[in-house]
Amino acid sequence: MTALTVDGVVAEHGPMTVLHGVDLEVPAGSTTAILGPSGCGKTTLLRVIAGFHRPSAGRVVIDDREVTGAGGVVAPEHRGLGYVAQEGALFPHLSVGDNITFGLRRGQERAGRLTELLDLVGLPRGVAARRPDQLSGGQQQRVALARALARRPRVVLLDEPFSSLDAGLRTSTRRAVADALAAEGVTVLMVTHDQDEALSFADQVVVMDAGRILQTGSPREVYAAPSDRLTAGFLGDVVTLVGRGSGGVVECALGRLTSLRPVDGPVEVALRPEQVVLSPTGASPVGAAGLVRHRDYFGHDALVHVVLDDGSDISARLGAGGTIPAVGDRVTVHVSGPVLTYPL
Repeated sequence: MTALTVDGVVAEHGPMTVLHGVDLEVPAGSTTAILGPSGCGKTTLLRVIAGFHRPSAGRVVIDDREVTGAGGVVAPEHRGLGYVAQEGALFPHLSVGDNITFGLRRGQERAGRLTELLDLVGLPRGVAARRPDQLSGGQQQRVALARALARRPRVVLLDEPFSSLDAGLRTSTRRAVADALAAEGVTVLMVTHDQDEALSFADQVVVMDAGRILQTGSPREVYAAPSDRLTAGFLGDVVTLVGRGSGGVVECALGRLTSLRPVDGPVEVALRPEQVVLSPTGASPVGAAGLVRHRDYFGHDALVHVVLDDGSDISARLGAGGTIPAVGDRVTVHVSGPVLTYPL
């Protein structure tokens, strides 16, 4: 069952077309992340769905009800959506409790729902009397989520809700938000420019660029088999080489490799740094020789940069628990698994 459908949406900002006939389906009960660089149109798409921006063409359907299209436009407050803005957008003059229950009727039902929501998003009940500025950034985002869930929406829209938080707080807040949304059983659509966030948070990832959707699929699908070079580069680090393909095999500076897609003729070979394996010179009968030029240590892993004898640049991502070659070491470079190829 589909909870949200976007069909042929075109939208402009003044004379500039921002969305070019966007189509999207979000399954009921799923979490979909729209990923793309700044200015790609992802926030405009979210605003069209929310009813804050009127498109010039196309339609939006929520739970089989057309809310934007030939039949007119349904106002944002009547679309049955929850919305969490990038900065939370809490009312500074209201208490946390009043922020959360702002759209609810007063009375016993309101008090009961407040307690339920505070428990759901993992906040102590005592924060209800505080003002938003007395909470941490992560707590404020949980309050914003609780407010969005207060009226029991079927679909919740998240507009880069974790971007203002530091790395550690972002991870813990994201986990708490995911748990709360799953407990409510709502459909979630989130926009983000953070690749790790999209891949770890969502069931479905949508990659956008220049107002168009490049690829839609599971996190594993879009990361392991991106449809084009731009998508591959946006979803993570990529090592690229020039090669020549013949059927399911490609020849390049790293030798004879298996291609994920059959291709003939000149190609760009793309692989992830975690596929690159480094061995001491002479330890492996296959691969290409090179020199370690520098390395970047990140604690959990390291990125080792190697220049092959033919001048090609290669990066290998190695786990911190293994042996990491030193700058100046000679190594043999080979590849684990199939590679991506794109015709030149």
